[in-house]
Amino acid sequence: MEKIYQYIVKEIETLCTTPSPSGYTHNISEYLLTTIKDMGFKAELTNKGSVLCELGGSGDPVVLAAHVDTLGAMVRSIKSDGRLAYTKIGSYTANSIELENCTIHTRSGKEYSGTFQLTTPAVHVYPSTDQTKRTEKNVEVILDEVVHNADDVKKLGIRNGDFISFDPRTIVTESGFIKSRHLDDKASSGILMGLAKYIKDNKIELSRKVYLYFSAYEEVGHGAASGLPEDIKSMIAVDMGAVGDDLDTDEYCVSICTKDSSGPYDYSLTTELINLAEENKLTYATDIYPYYGSDASAAIRAGYNVKHALIGPGIFASHGYERTHLDALKNTFLLLRKYLRI
Repeated sequence: MEKIYQYIVKEIETLCTTPSPSGYTHNISEYLLTTIKDMGFKAELTNKGSVLCELGGSGDPVVLAAHVDTLGAMVRSIKSDGRLAYTKIGSYTANSIELENCTIHTRSGKEYSGTFQLTTPAVHVYPSTDQTKRTEKNVEVILDEVVHNADDVKKLGIRNGDFISFDPRTIVTESGFIKSRHLDDKASSGILMGLAKYIKDNKIELSRKVYLYFSAYEEVGHGAASGLPEDIKSMIAVDMGAVGDDLDTDEYCVSICTKDSSGPYDYSLTTELINLAEENKLTYATDIYPYYGSDASAAIRAGYNVKHALIGPGIFASHGYERTHLDALKNTFLLLRKYLRI
């Protein structure tokens, strides 16, 4: 089993270091398509850019869904001094990206590096820097190019609406921690890739029809609102478990969400997952996430008539510089295996 966990971690590293803010996921989708097809599975790109894969089996179809789109930004405008104002893609605080290195992706295919900085960053010049509220107005992108005005920037080919991705700073420690931006939801995407490889390598014949679905617009709310197979009966969103406040989830367990901003998850499916975690002595937690929504939520809102559930590895500092542990990946992977009876 250690080999499959090593594969999962390697996939997470690859996915995290492939830029894919919502709306700019074509490169990561192509990687998924190629990798899954190389395993021997059927995979296709939906019209909206999600990746749908069929792992085999027949009867009682289920979708296991993760999302590969991430938080990010776009160039809102080019300032007169050559710096960039930005607009957020997804939900996060401005202080969580201050000092973050980034890449600007132009529509022509050129890329430029930069850094998110406070508009008044130097403590030797601005004595109230520590008191300045971090907002989209007070944080900007400084390009690593010799530019003095807006015209200089435009000559580089940078325009309003160009995508901006964050440096993920992905690190795997010897003690089993994975630290990176975008573990939401590339940790779970790596787990699903590991599940596909496990099924392929062990020549497992599935007792039910199983799909994998990697969505491309989850962070902006409509990832799985379309493009799901019409025959599905159940859907499990494999996303992050949040850590903090009065929650029981931590960085070592699989989180089973019972309710989020969209309301309660399906009682029978959620209870089945809880019972499987209990019976197999997995480290797990059940929690309620009032400020959370998943691809399963989006599917239900879109009118899909499915039983829905939400599980995932515990992720610390969600929508910031995130951290999880190999144990959380293992517990999530094992729960999915037990659910599929493999």
